[in-house]
Amino acid sequence: MTIRRHVFHKLAVSTFLLTIPLHAAYAQDANAVAERFKKALADQGMNFTWTGISGDASSLALEGVSFTPAAQTEPVALGKITFDGITEQDGGYRIETITTEPYSMTEEGLTFDISAATFTGLTLPPEGSTDPVASMVMYEGMEIASISAKMADKTLFSLDSLSFDITPPADGAALEFTGSAEKFTADLTQAEDPQAKKVIEALGYQTISGNFEMAGSWQPSDGRMGLTQYDITVDDAGTLGFTFDLGGYTPAFLKSLQEMQKKMAEQPAGADNSAQGLAMLGLMQQLTFHAANIRFDDDSLTGKVLDYVAKQQNMKPEDIANQAKAIVPFLTAQLNNPELSAEITAAVSKYLDDPQSIEVVAAPPAPVPFALIAAGAMSTPLDLPKTLGVKVKANDGE
Repeated sequence: MTIRRHVFHKLAVSTFLLTIPLHAAYAQDANAVAERFKKALADQGMNFTWTGISGDASSLALEGVSFTPAAQTEPVALGKITFDGITEQDGGYRIETITTEPYSMTEEGLTFDISAATFTGLTLPPEGSTDPVASMVMYEGMEIASISAKMADKTLFSLDSLSFDITPPADGAALEFTGSAEKFTADLTQAEDPQAKKVIEALGYQTISGNFEMAGSWQPSDGRMGLTQYDITVDDAGTLGFTFDLGGYTPAFLKSLQEMQKKMAEQPAGADNSAQGLAMLGLMQQLTFHAANIRFDDDSLTGKVLDYVAKQQNMKPEDIANQAKAIVPFLTAQLNNPELSAEITAAVSKYLDDPQSIEVVAAPPAPVPFALIAAGAMSTPLDLPKTLGVKVKANDGE
């Protein structure tokens, strides 16, 4: 019996001694992953810290996480973050999922809540990577179930099922991205301006709901950035959409921009930022403008606005529309561009007669450097529409 106890005791001690270096190795690997994540974010101008770590090289958890975005000085306390499905990849790491805890913050009576966020397919570049694209932290998907803002238990804004999907650039192909929110709601009854509140009530938009969708691409090799869709739809009102096409948004430009933002954020309150402002303006000159547009597709908003204005003036909606059509030529004459003035007048008249869509398009025949746009805005602003190839059209199908 004594011999057996002695053997079991030795086995237990041996097992304990063998386990110590094993756990130490796991902790070391977990720290290596966490430190690589921290360094990769720091390279993009973001500060990331934690107070505790557990797990191993395949799955780990960080406690007491704080995150300071670029261009900000106040850290955001995120709590616990979990990393799962970690594997080594080309000298770096691939993490299948990163999950945060729900986040809540209350300031001046306003409570802001975000449900747990999940990032999938995140790639950490290897240490010392010289490839500007490979050195960026990229993820393939992100999901947040809900975001809300409340005041005294009254929901002012909520957003449901927010998600983004990204296809990283590979073999010369551009990065592609899409995003959407299944539904958002906003309570407009809390508007402080009495006149605005009166208009909101008259139009029947005390509470609005809708959704948004976006899509685009980025080619790191030449910095071509295109937002092909950014549509915000408000139910029973309409859809407001934006698109743009820019050049020069290279990884080098992005890194310089992040460094500039970080320097500006480090300036003490009240400091003179004029030098940084000029440097930022100089940096923006690297970009070129290819195209942009803004479009509104009506879903009863225009009719409601005409009805409201007509009631205020004891007139008929069609009379208000005719008045607007008559005023437009006088307003646009100030552009000193007869061709554009006539185009705007025709588009507005067509839209008010049959509200479907109205769109402003800027598409110059050749890319325009931002330096030229800035110079034109200061010296000859009335020539900018010609420089940018501005057109206005109404009821034009997609």
